[in-house]
Amino acid sequence: MAGLVLSLVYAAAIVRVYVRQPATLPEIAGSLTSSVGAYRIDQARFEAGLTFFRKDEFVEARDAFAQSDPARQDASVQFYIAYAYLRQGWGRVYADDALYKAGQATLAHARSLAPNNSIVVDDPNLRLHTAEEVAAEFDRGLTKDLSDLNPVRVFRERP
Repeated sequence: MAGLVLSLVYAAAIVRVYVRQPATLPEIAGSLTSSVGAYRIDQARFEAGLTFFRKDEFVEARDAFAQSDPARQDASVQFYIAYAYLRQGWGRVYADDALYKAGQATLAHARSLAPNNSIVVDDPNLRLHTAEEVAAEFDRGLTKDLSDLNPVRVFRERP
């Protein structure tokens, strides 16, 4: 009986890795530990990422967040990475499409990790608290239309 249970657990782990299709060794290890509920982020590096994020040092923040979650298995950390792309790519006159597309891809990955594909972050320092709000901001920035020529856009607040 114990051998059968062990075989089924091992098979479930293999199926999880196959479904997630991790690209790197840390992602494989993270996927396996996540499947048994043992995955944890590096909280100190996450806090360092928040410090950089709050000082508007977004490249450094993304690096610290990525180091805190090397397996890319934590939805909240991935949300902050996407938000850092949004904040860095946002401009009063135009949005940086490359940064917005990278953020959009990161947010899609974060949503795939979250239950019900929804992420809510209770951080009073953020203007947008849900994955849906951030996704809408990415869509707004990537959509080109006549409202882009509106001079009042210069006075809008940063997300």
